[in-house]
Amino acid sequence: MTNTQLVNRVDHIVLTVNDIERTMLFYEQALGMERESFFGSEGQRRHALRFGDQKINLHDRATETPTKAHAPTCGSADFCLIAAVSLERVIANLKARQIPIEAGPVSRQGALGALRSVYFRDPDRNLVEVAEYV
Repeated sequence: MTNTQLVNRVDHIVLTVNDIERTMLFYEQALGMERESFFGSEGQRRHALRFGDQKINLHDRATETPTKAHAPTCGSADFCLIAAVSLERVIANLKARQIPIEAGPVSRQGALGALRSVYFRDPDRNLVEVAEYV
């Protein structure tokens, strides 16, 4: 087999959270994400946060699905999102909502090159990085 890539992008990630409503409200306010509700293949009501062409699906501890992480743990995620606006605007919004910035702006390396990033934590203490390419 050759080294041909078999995938080309992330469609969604899944966060296991303590309180779905609290998490949806946080991401709506902090980053302008949009709520989405749907029914999973098992017939259970599911929740997600949509942004751009991607989304974050949310599970709480009671979510039953055969396609769940082996050991889902609240607060174990660490991920980077690319800003749709200037990083200064993201920082201003976080400060206005009294969301503490843990680090940044700092220089980092992303999938497509140099980034300028800020880091903060969501209600479950997941580490969220928001960045812009420089």
